[in-house]
Amino acid sequence: MLFFFFFFSSFPRAVMALLTAVFSCLLLSPLLVAHVQDLDDMFKENRMDDVWLVDFYAPWCGYCKKLEPVWQEVGAELTHSGSPVRVGKMDATAYSGMASEFGVRGYPTIKLLKGELAYNYKGPRTKDDIIEFANRVAGPAVRSLPSRQMFEHVLKRHSVLFLYVGGESPLKEKYIEVAAELIVYTYFFSASEDALTESVALPELPAVVVFKDGNYFTYDEYEDGSLSSWVNRERFQSYLPIDGFTLYELGETGKLVAIAVTAEKDPTEKSIRLKGLIQRVAAEHRDQFNRDFQFGHMDGNDYINSLIMSEVPVPSLLVLNTSNEQYFVPEEPVESLEQMLMFFTSVLDGSAPAYGGDGIFQRIKRVAFDARSTIMSVFRSSPLLGCFLFGLPLGVISLMCYGICTAESDDGSEDALKREALTDEEEEEEEEEEQRLAGGAPDTQDLGELKNPSEKKVD
Repeated sequence: MLFFFFFFSSFPRAVMALLTAVFSCLLLSPLLVAHVQDLDDMFKENRMDDVWLVDFYAPWCGYCKKLEPVWQEVGAELTHSGSPVRVGKMDATAYSGMASEFGVRGYPTIKLLKGELAYNYKGPRTKDDIIEFANRVAGPAVRSLPSRQMFEHVLKRHSVLFLYVGGESPLKEKYIEVAAELIVYTYFFSASEDALTESVALPELPAVVVFKDGNYFTYDEYEDGSLSSWVNRERFQSYLPIDGFTLYELGETGKLVAIAVTAEKDPTEKSIRLKGLIQRVAAEHRDQFNRDFQFGHMDGNDYINSLIMSEVPVPSLLVLNTSNEQYFVPEEPVESLEQMLMFFTSVLDGSAPAYGGDGIFQRIKRVAFDARSTIMSVFRSSPLLGCFLFGLPLGVISLMCYGICTAESDDGSEDALKREALTDEEEEEEEEEEQRLAGGAPDTQDLGELKNPSEKKVD
């Protein structure tokens, strides 16, 4: 015992810390894995009693492998927090029939299964976003706010939320239906008029209200159309940072996306002014443009360049129509609020020229652009690998073409084949014909050899 004490006490502290970390990982790893269950074909029969968050994956999928450590963290976090959501994963290639029943079309696919309902997760694949989605969807579609304190609490916690105010009504029934459909995107609450703060004044009840941008806006069936489409349009803040994923989500709202392309890391005076102008339009001209436009800014032009297959200067302003891949750019640099308002108005009335689109020419151009971008990215990341992947096939094809073009027929072999196909008499006749064509008749010796044995005896 003393030997082990002196042995370990002589170790440097760094070595002891490393050994402690290794043993901790070995001991805790089975516990972490236990938080995520591997599901099989019995899952369909046993899942109805619980709420499940399931990752449908394929073993060969690179994105699935990248999600795996995040998924383990999600399982551990939900277990430790006491959430009723159980976390599992299923090999969709091994259980393809069950995956197709759940509507799995790609990998990885994240679904929350609650009773007969299945909700797709379309957010960023980060631990916090996935957990927030699970906790939101696992609960009731419409959450009640019994007091003013609870109302003030949720206002501080959520940047966008929807609230039904009033008693039982057909509007409330419709609100519950919409909430069950769109709970994957945002939060839905209900409250009585007494739970609202004094700053919220509603003209009539019942009412559906959205709180965002430090303000609130009431749903009007006559002006806003169906409640579902209105909620879908209003579930984003009026102005927000935009990246590739956010742009994909905004496409589901049916709005045009007005983007100020700026350099956030090294902002110039023009970038700051352009960003400020588009923020003013979003805040001060909501009644005019909110129904048709979503406003925001994007850091850098790399994603936009790949999207529209053209070079966009920084800073610049453009409007994207995600439904048909068209885009609009002002003919002159925007320097004032009036110029920006005129540009947005021209996009709405159709006088602004549209570029891009989803026609046949643009699709061919897209294929060529994507192929070129892929090749260039391979060569930039690994020149040797690029030379091997693209140089080797081109070299083989070149050699094949060279061999085909320089190939010559072998006359000798053709003649030999012809002679093998001839009988002995035909060969003698062919030889005689060749001699005659060569310029002379066969000599007497040859004629003698051509005589048959009976003729020789007579002579």
